[in-house]
Amino acid sequence: MMMSTLSHILRALRNDAGTGVHGTDISQKLGISRAAVWSHIEELRSLGYGINAGPHKGYRLTEVPDILIADDLTSQLSEDQIIGNQIRVFRETASTNQLVDQIGLAGEPEGLVIFAESQTQGRGRLGRQWISPSKKGLWFSVLLRPALRPPQMTQLTVIAATALARAIRETTPLIPEIKWPNDILINGKKVAGVLTEMSAEPDRVLHAVIGIGLNVNLNEENFPDDLKPLATSLRLECGKPILRSSLAVHLLRALDADYRRIREGQFKMVSEEWESQCITLQKRVRIHQMDRVIDGYAESLDSEGALMVRTASGLLERITGGDVTIDKRKVK
Repeated sequence: MMMSTLSHILRALRNDAGTGVHGTDISQKLGISRAAVWSHIEELRSLGYGINAGPHKGYRLTEVPDILIADDLTSQLSEDQIIGNQIRVFRETASTNQLVDQIGLAGEPEGLVIFAESQTQGRGRLGRQWISPSKKGLWFSVLLRPALRPPQMTQLTVIAATALARAIRETTPLIPEIKWPNDILINGKKVAGVLTEMSAEPDRVLHAVIGIGLNVNLNEENFPDDLKPLATSLRLECGKPILRSSLAVHLLRALDADYRRIREGQFKMVSEEWESQCITLQKRVRIHQMDRVIDGYAESLDSEGALMVRTASGLLERITGGDVTIDKRKVK
């Protein structure tokens, strides 16, 4: 991972044990002048970072703004990070998935993450609109080049869901639930969704894009009337705002950990965590697909991440996509 000078300075400030970070130490470590260090500190202050300084006391980080800055996110990730080895933040874009797909077609290595503070054409599954108000959520996409066959692509949706649920648990008191295939719910309302797309040949995936939309600090007025009974945000559920940059770092770390599991052939570990939080399993379900409707019992995930549904005829069907309606009664 290539780190900028700002990233190095932010990492030093964040790792400060309380004694302060001296400009001389930073300048010697980075090979820049103390004047250059001061200039970078002033740049950070202009972005909203609170940084105190005093004679013989060094610099101390006292406040972090609720904005997404690539250098700051990078400073909090490990240097061997796969997902997040490159991070770009846009003030606005049409769709991060569209942008990352174009970059993937151009041959960019995997691990790139693009955040947008707002999207004008945010998309959910089946082309549905995703509301993406400015600086209210985490709207981002990840470029991957997994050694998977197209039927195994559901694994990427599964790791995104488990990573989302884990990051929410780590940063809030909330208990998220997973609804197959791509929804994260809190108290029965949708707080996040995953849109996984790919460019592939019949026997291999050329590149994949994981798009994630997470409603962080949206208020009720940010949702249209038809979504208010169905959607929520972390802020609405917690009763207080959430620092998006910290949540983003937790999420990128979780995504990276689970993607490494896939690369190492350990998808079963991820699927077991997924199953422990999934509200779809052991329920009667109706799945609407393009050309048919499937009724049955959702029994488990298979080894590739597909949902296994037992139909009334006794057949076990492998389902890789569709709109799911759940009958909340458990199978007897």
